[in-house]
Amino acid sequence: MKEVAKILLDIKAVTLSPRAPYTWASGIKSPIYCDNRLTLSYPKERKVVEEGLKKLVEEKFPQAEYIMGTATAGIPHAAIIASELNLPMGFVRSSNKDHGKQNKIEGKIIEGAKTVVVEDLFSTGGSSIEAALALRSAGFDVLGIVSIFTYNLHDAEENFKKNNIVHYSLTNFEELSDVANEINYIDDEELKMLEAWRKKPKDESWINK
Repeated sequence: MKEVAKILLDIKAVTLSPRAPYTWASGIKSPIYCDNRLTLSYPKERKVVEEGLKKLVEEKFPQAEYIMGTATAGIPHAAIIASELNLPMGFVRSSNKDHGKQNKIEGKIIEGAKTVVVEDLFSTGGSSIEAALALRSAGFDVLGIVSIFTYNLHDAEENFKKNNIVHYSLTNFEELSDVANEINYIDDEELKMLEAWRKKPKDESWINK
């Protein structure tokens, strides 16, 4: 959805800086930085995003019986969607708690429940896949994962395919780049730099293009 891509740019949930790239925790130099938590601070824009995610679940996973968020960024979106759909909701931690019952999954365990996982974005897909696999191990029937945004990286597609996980996003890297170019946020040369990065994110030659 180009509307969602424009929202992410307008509220600076996504920022682009191909001439002065960011450095991810993994060490990868990136022309894009994404913080979709900011969508929660803008009620009008948040409504568009949440309505989009709700429709995505309804259209792609009409048999959904349970909504699970990923900690921490996916939790608020999962809560809103579950409330709108009148479905049970829980969330998956990145690791087990170190106290109490040491839960990794929070919420009632319902074996066989047809579950949709909600994430804020897909990069390599690692954390999303880990959450889905934890739910599968607990007995949930994971139908798939939805997110606000995806970088559309090759590694992510391979990882999702390898783990047999269906996934959908409201908007993606190419759509957002095109919108940024249309509104003169980036020029044509910078658009090419962005695409070169997306194809080979670990190859820093795009920086000198």
